[in-house]
Amino acid sequence: MDVTVVGSGPNGLTAAVICARAGLSVQVVEAQPTFGGGSRTIPDPEFPGVSHDICSAVHPLALASPFLAQFDLPARGVKLAVPELAYANPLPDRPAAIAYHDLQRTCDELEQGASWRRLLGPLVEKSDAVVGLLLGDKRSVPLTPLPALRLGLRMITQATPLWGSLAGEDARALFTGVAAHTISRMPSLVSAGGGLMLATLAHSVGWPIPVGGSQSIANALIADLRAHGGELTAGVEVTEPPSGVVLYDTAPTALLRIYGDALPSRYTKALHRYRFGPGVAKVDFVLSDDIPWSDARLAQVPTLHLGGTRAQMAQAEAEVAAGRHAEWPMVLAATPHVCDPGRIDANGRRPLWTYAHVPSGSPADQTDAVTTVFERFAPGFRDVVVAARSVPAARLADHNANYVGGDIGVGGNSAWKALAGPTPRLNPWSTPIPKAYLCSAATPPGGGVHGMCGYYAARTVLKREFGIRELPKLSP
Repeated sequence: MDVTVVGSGPNGLTAAVICARAGLSVQVVEAQPTFGGGSRTIPDPEFPGVSHDICSAVHPLALASPFLAQFDLPARGVKLAVPELAYANPLPDRPAAIAYHDLQRTCDELEQGASWRRLLGPLVEKSDAVVGLLLGDKRSVPLTPLPALRLGLRMITQATPLWGSLAGEDARALFTGVAAHTISRMPSLVSAGGGLMLATLAHSVGWPIPVGGSQSIANALIADLRAHGGELTAGVEVTEPPSGVVLYDTAPTALLRIYGDALPSRYTKALHRYRFGPGVAKVDFVLSDDIPWSDARLAQVPTLHLGGTRAQMAQAEAEVAAGRHAEWPMVLAATPHVCDPGRIDANGRRPLWTYAHVPSGSPADQTDAVTTVFERFAPGFRDVVVAARSVPAARLADHNANYVGGDIGVGGNSAWKALAGPTPRLNPWSTPIPKAYLCSAATPPGGGVHGMCGYYAARTVLKREFGIRELPKLSP
């Protein structure tokens, strides 16, 4: 076997696909019983007609990621429903703030829509350049200097106390909810960069929902890998180094267990110093009916940020970063059935996907906390809950070993790690171990279902180990 990929998340599958298309023999080894990592979908244990997305549910980068755009998911039969109402931020004692796919409609409904347009309008016009910059390898000179300058200036303002330049409490909350996807202090460079990219995509390509669940994305990658001779094995934990070239779609710290004393001492020390970020607690609900929102428009929105006002969200994220549970935690939610009615079973039951931001390693069941947040904006929510499936942050690694302490960013959600990688190296996808490479979200450009960590790692492997300098074509 030329290449072994350990882990079958989107990045591992991306790396495997690229290597297989380059003519190499490739195997993927996965510890879990099913493939897909952060893009898995499984049936509810009691109501099998209802399926839950294990990690990711909404995919703003499914049409925009440079890798996925080339891979062309729709041409492979993956249906991506793009909602007109991209996301919303319910607000206390007032109508919700809503981001529409249409930028103008969004601006028209905000108190000071001109401010929203000034922030995002120029980025929406050059959406491809924005994605290229933020998902780039951070080692190439930008080919589009003007969009790079515009993005850089906006990141600086939104990463500092100058983020008040965005006017209107509803607009500020709307942007802050998006920035909270990074699970970081606010304002900060990482939250500003992530927020600007995701908000831009909402108005350009939209925030797609994969019909049938996130598993459809993983399945498309798996089908292509098998079509090019790749092999996959599930239910096997790698405990010692495989032979040949190995790409690890794992937390960097997994190498400590796999290589042990064979690791160089300086690298061992660096891995022991590696730090994971705050965690998330997952609560998947089964509902008997639609959520009884006070603002009826929210029934049409598949993605919701339920952290309240900007001040409340910033305070909650600061509490979590300091290792404390927030009184009102930041809650992200998705109702995929809004775009995909097939997610509703024959008895009208449907899934509700939620995360609550919590301190790293928190053992707390967040079901009551998430329910209380929903009751703020949808009185009577409890009455439509049929079941709740809770996974505290401390147990999230049981479902995906990469999520240490519940950190779904695998420790990579920081501006420094987005540039330098998990340990300072000229090539952050490499390691000092011969023939061993990293391709997880711990490497640049970081978290999200975009495949770019795997793309850059595969590019490195093809060039260094096999002398292949031209990447294979990815279209169907």
